[in-house]
Amino acid sequence: QVQLVESGGGLVQAGGSLTLSCAASGRPFSDYAMGWFRQAPGKEREFVSAITWSGGSTYYSDSVKGRFTISRNNAKNTVWLQMNSLKPEDTAVYYCAGSALVVPTATPAVNNWGQGTQVTVSS
Repeated sequence: QVQLVESGGGLVQAGGSLTLSCAASGRPFSDYAMGWFRQAPGKEREFVSAITWSGGSTYYSDSVKGRFTISRNNAKNTVWLQMNSLKPEDTAVYYCAGSALVVPTATPAVNNWGQGTQVTVSS
């Protein structure tokens, strides 16, 4: 199993930016496709973005496409989520996710979860 630790969450005004980081340890990072999910209070955990093992392909939900950018550096064992033009509806706990077999674009595909980091966007 790979251990995942998120950082970078916080409080930001609408229209602002945040960058989330997820540091991996325990297993070769390049063995995992990575993703970000989020969960708002009272709602199910939802897919946000994913990136393939080498970083050659990326995927986004319609709600964040054009505003968020996922990237990774396998030498640094880290995946990032750059979030721009944030909206109050982006408020949620954001989770880093890893999957060895498939690109994690849905929760059943995820083998490894981080503990989550809170993002709050004020209006």
